[in-house]
Amino acid sequence: MQIAMFHLMPWPFLPSDFLEKEESAWVTYSNAHFDADRGRELYERYLSDLVSAEALGFDIVCVNEHHQTAYGLMPSPNLVAMALVQRTNEIRIAVMGNALPLRDHPLRVVEEISMLDVMSGGRIINGLVRGIGPEYHTFGVNPAASEERFRESHDLMMAAWTRPGPFAWSGEHYPTRYVNPWPRPLQSPHPPTWIPTQGSTSTLRWVAEHDYTLFQTFASASQVADTSRRYRGFLAELGHEADPFKMGRSVPVYVGKDDESALEEVAPHVEYLYRELVHRPFQGFLPPGYVARDSYAHVLATRGAISAERPSAALLNERSQIIVGSAETVLRRLKETSADAGTGVLAANFQIGTLGEQQTRASVERFAEHVLPGLKEFVPDPLGRAAA
Repeated sequence: MQIAMFHLMPWPFLPSDFLEKEESAWVTYSNAHFDADRGRELYERYLSDLVSAEALGFDIVCVNEHHQTAYGLMPSPNLVAMALVQRTNEIRIAVMGNALPLRDHPLRVVEEISMLDVMSGGRIINGLVRGIGPEYHTFGVNPAASEERFRESHDLMMAAWTRPGPFAWSGEHYPTRYVNPWPRPLQSPHPPTWIPTQGSTSTLRWVAEHDYTLFQTFASASQVADTSRRYRGFLAELGHEADPFKMGRSVPVYVGKDDESALEEVAPHVEYLYRELVHRPFQGFLPPGYVARDSYAHVLATRGAISAERPSAALLNERSQIIVGSAETVLRRLKETSADAGTGVLAANFQIGTLGEQQTRASVERFAEHVLPGLKEFVPDPLGRAAA
């Protein structure tokens, strides 16, 4: 397997009465609550977490994009990726990802990813996302145009990397007289493309058509296995074979000394993530028009409680929506869930909610010493355990 360290860069200082007094941790929670001095300390700590992944033997570090929220202090993943380019030498850097429909023009993303790839010596993974529902409120972009803006942005991006410029682009949303970006990326014709998803039917079909890496986020093990099964169905229709290294999953991981103490130690921090930080009204999570009708029905059926449910850490661990335990238990469960889904890429999120610096570091070091070697040697069947 390929193993990544994933980071949300969360704000861990929401008040104890936050859920009772505030409607959401997204869009409307006043930035008067942000403390820049604390923020500076957090950025340095979080960057140090990611930089440490190289020496500890991880293959990849992952950064992501969210806006106007305490959930993550990373509105510009490309800026964070540039800081990592300067502080690392060999580890790959996955930008997970640039929210194309929310940008004024996709050529700006083309230029920034190309710069990062050249300056890093070809270490960039190009993650592309539509941006989640609350971010359409943030930027005043019509969510009903999200998918068509994303697809045109993607098509223009790939044309800019694969066709010699200058040429004209006559799209509906981004008509451009001259497409001729400098520089071009070091990886030819462009960095590998990863597409994060929460299981939208249209996304699965589109990723299969382009043979990109599908990356599943914020899901239980059974949801990951179900999404992988549906995705393999689209691949089969197109005559493509499933590849475990083109299917991935991100999941919060905590490695303690033993199973009981591990869950007890991490529980309040996990619950802060899954209660305070994801706190938002449902209409903010899925604004009207954001997904097609069939995808909307599937999300309602499988993810409908994501904004309303306040799950305990024990329940999340039971679902394998988080993986918590001793090193032996974490290794076994990560192998089992990867085998069930046929996923060969794992992005582990170690800095969970309010988890402190020392606890996070101890968990990461246990993982690197006792879990990472066993996962790197493990290759799941791409058809998943049931099919195998």
